[in-house]
Amino acid sequence: MIQSKLPDVGLTIFSQMSQLAQQHGALNLSQGFPDFQAPEPLIAALGRYAQAGHNQYASMVGVAPLREQLAQSITQLYGATLCPEQELTITPGATQALFCAIQAIVGLGDEVIVFDPCYDSYAPAVRLAGGRTVHVPLSSDFSYDWQAFAQALSPRTRLVIINSPHNPSGATITQEDLTQLAQLTQEQGIYILSDEVYEHLLFDGRQHQSVLNHPQLFSRACVVGSFGKTFHVTGWKTGYLAAPPALTAEVRKVHQYVSFCAPTPIQLALADFMQNHPEHIQELPAFYQVKRDQLCAALTESRFTFSPSASTYFQLVDYRAIRDDLDDVAMARWLTEHKGIASIPLSVFYQQPPEQQFLLRLCFAKTTATLEQAGELLCAI
Repeated sequence: MIQSKLPDVGLTIFSQMSQLAQQHGALNLSQGFPDFQAPEPLIAALGRYAQAGHNQYASMVGVAPLREQLAQSITQLYGATLCPEQELTITPGATQALFCAIQAIVGLGDEVIVFDPCYDSYAPAVRLAGGRTVHVPLSSDFSYDWQAFAQALSPRTRLVIINSPHNPSGATITQEDLTQLAQLTQEQGIYILSDEVYEHLLFDGRQHQSVLNHPQLFSRACVVGSFGKTFHVTGWKTGYLAAPPALTAEVRKVHQYVSFCAPTPIQLALADFMQNHPEHIQELPAFYQVKRDQLCAALTESRFTFSPSASTYFQLVDYRAIRDDLDDVAMARWLTEHKGIASIPLSVFYQQPPEQQFLLRLCFAKTTATLEQAGELLCAI
């Protein structure tokens, strides 16, 4: 029998809850994907490029038009000038970009600091690279505790993974946080992996603070983004990785043996849409803020308590006024099986969940009709 490299890893909570929702006919606000169509010009572009015969392998690093459009977007948003040839790589999904970066940087015995609650793909990728994750909890308001971080540093610390806008909380990193991170990691030359897949989804006038706009950090960083999140096409599984040339070269060595390249017609369609519809990214914050506000307005009549999410397309809700006798995993199952609505328990994002935490994550990347139905179900509990 094969000896598992991940013996304690099973089906992700996202797949579990989606399957449970399907079994019970529940409204699925668990897994993070839109239930509405992508922009029609983007869909049309995909068909056009496929029909025109662009269906063979793309360049390993990504088609040039998409990397060029991405470079222009980064300059406009963050004031950073990146070389499309040497600093930008298109990958089949952001998760693959994260995986390749971790495999390129982390070696046997290395330590990688992650901040809990954190996305579930980080730790398994570190273990497969021979490293060990060191989990530093965020504060109760999901802000960074830099004193705890400093205490977690060791001579073996090789990489720090940050995520902003933050899944699952919706919290955002500040410029002061990035300065602290730079100062605390500079002497050891520790690498940074910045997961910024929700970079365009900030609300109430907030501005995204990217590692791309922090030269001291970016000189030893990989920044990962997602076209799927930005253009409502999560099923297209297309992401990107930005890094300095030397680091890019090492990540590409891994990438070429994991998938080699991302799908050709999808990349060309995205480049076409970005060039012809720059307003899409500009309008995203307002687009998703309307959806957040719709869900929050509906929740005001419920027994859940919450603070409106600052970013992403997730909203945390506290359920203790309804049931304080169930942990969040049991509560998520109860809501799905008996109340017809599926969510994600927050504890699964932690190595050691805090005591007395009663939080669930709801996805509001949904149609108005879906959000109205969600409001009715949640208010009836």
